[in-house]
Amino acid sequence: MAEIAPLTPLRYDLARLKGGLGAVVSPPYDVISPEQRAELAARDPRNVVRLILPEPKDGEAANGESKYANAGEIFARWRSEGALVRDDEPAFYRYDQTFRPPGQSAGAPAIRRRGFLALVRLAPFSDRIVLPHERTLSGPKEDRLKLFRSTRANLSPGFMLYRDARGALDAPLETGETFAEFSTPDGVQHALAKVRAPAAVRAIVEGVARSTLLIADGHHRYETAVRYSQEQGAAAASLGAAAQAAGEHLYFMTFLVNGDDPDLVVFPTHRYVHSLPSFSFDDLTARARAVFSVDELEPGAAADVILERVRAAGHKGPSMAAAAGDGRVAVLTLRGDVDLAAHPTLGRQPPVLRRTDVALLHAGILESVLGITPAAQAAKTNLWYPQDAAQSLRELRADHRGQALFLMNATPVAQVREVAEAGEVMPQKSTFFYPKVLTGLAIHTLEPGRSVARVVRG
Repeated sequence: MAEIAPLTPLRYDLARLKGGLGAVVSPPYDVISPEQRAELAARDPRNVVRLILPEPKDGEAANGESKYANAGEIFARWRSEGALVRDDEPAFYRYDQTFRPPGQSAGAPAIRRRGFLALVRLAPFSDRIVLPHERTLSGPKEDRLKLFRSTRANLSPGFMLYRDARGALDAPLETGETFAEFSTPDGVQHALAKVRAPAAVRAIVEGVARSTLLIADGHHRYETAVRYSQEQGAAAASLGAAAQAAGEHLYFMTFLVNGDDPDLVVFPTHRYVHSLPSFSFDDLTARARAVFSVDELEPGAAADVILERVRAAGHKGPSMAAAAGDGRVAVLTLRGDVDLAAHPTLGRQPPVLRRTDVALLHAGILESVLGITPAAQAAKTNLWYPQDAAQSLRELRADHRGQALFLMNATPVAQVREVAEAGEVMPQKSTFFYPKVLTGLAIHTLEPGRSVARVVRG
């Protein structure tokens, strides 16, 4: 059973922010380009990007280890200066994001995604309380671990889904008092409210306890938090029973959302293949016919036309599109007469994975046809993971950047949970929940000597 607790976090002192909260927050570290990092850092000297993507000290290479110590020093300075202050009482932080998905007209109705920031008690995946759905990579976990150690803080929240088909937590979350509202350049409106009434807090704790938690985003951060908490075990043991039972290091700051909300927006992440020793689009489509029907589109088809055809094909079965630099495009749809269990690469996968577009692409095309091994996929040796289909298609055709582009359907939330509950994981970058959860709204310190305010369930 999932255990959550309210936060008593560090937060920016709003009275000292000239540009408001919007000037100091940022997207998660793993979606920030070098250009965007520079723009975020220029917004405000205390933008949180200086902590989550720290720069090395003068004279050291960009990948130098001193960047972690630099983050720790900056974090300590902001605390001592009073830029970051501790909340005086525990609360859940209701967080609303109101937006129109990219590509929709200005007249389209806005969508509101409501969730709340909370502390989730860390548990290994083997306990089947927190469920992953994607593979993780060692490099990002080592990077985040060094940042955890230097700052002794959980700077960026994870993002998890709980089950609440009847909306039992809607009323308790409504009790929050809004204290900050702002917009970001992507057009998303953000609103934060404190939920602290004892009855509401208890109802939320008890409601989430009835569910497992599915990681929507932040797999690397969660696994890093588990490892860091294990490292801190010896320190907690020397501090006594309270630290071992409820020390801050035992909890992970997370944005929790009702996974049964029909308005959850999930976008696909596409696959850009590059740097293969040899590549032939004719060979790709010919060999794909062993598993997929191949529907060739008009050469030079636009991204929106291709995606619409892939969506339509998806009603028949798992589908994707393959595009070449010379303008050729083919929609690949799983054939109904193929024994996937006998396939040399797909046969190694459980049936629950063989029903997903992304696993079929990775095992049935990338590995089986193009020879990109699972290890090379994990290392991103021959893959980029773009999210803008139109821009990626332009780069493929005009700039000849790469060899092929695979355009995907989004993975439905129900399918993500089905895979996770079966104890399986999909390839990395299988989902893109929109919009991203901002970093800088709250910071959870990881001090074994500080205890979390646990709530006793009725």
